[in-house]
Amino acid sequence: MATISQNEGSNMQQIDLMKLNIQQLSQLKQQLDSELTIFQDSLATLKMAKGKFAASKESLEQFKEGFDQKTTLIPLTGSMYVPGRIKDIENVIIDIGTGYYVEKDRDSAKDYFKRKVDFVGEQIEKIEILGYEKSQIRDAICEVISVKLQQMKAQLPQES
Repeated sequence: MATISQNEGSNMQQIDLMKLNIQQLSQLKQQLDSELTIFQDSLATLKMAKGKFAASKESLEQFKEGFDQKTTLIPLTGSMYVPGRIKDIENVIIDIGTGYYVEKDRDSAKDYFKRKVDFVGEQIEKIEILGYEKSQIRDAICEVISVKLQQMKAQLPQES
């Protein structure tokens, strides 16, 4: 409980929490709190991206024979659609990010989205593990702060 280890790149850094004063422990706790907030924001963003990639893959799987020349609504923005016709269900144009689009056959596009879902899922797992480790360290710091406060309280002269 009194010692934490944190992997910093290739160096392992070990800190004896009992040697730190309450102010240093509070600063360390604040730093971990801000890192955990960043991790939570990153997780939310990645989960949203994973959902969009999965939805794109599912949309491609909905294309069936006979969809050629079928009328559908094409999204221009998140809330604006225009009518259009499906010209070729075997070749699609996909958004690969930052305004770049690529034409792919339907199977390649599905494979692309599957790879993206898998990759983002792996990143989510890594961040969740880091977040768990950081929260364990934060909990240990809180325990040490509590112990130190109790020690300080015990050292105060007793009022009669």
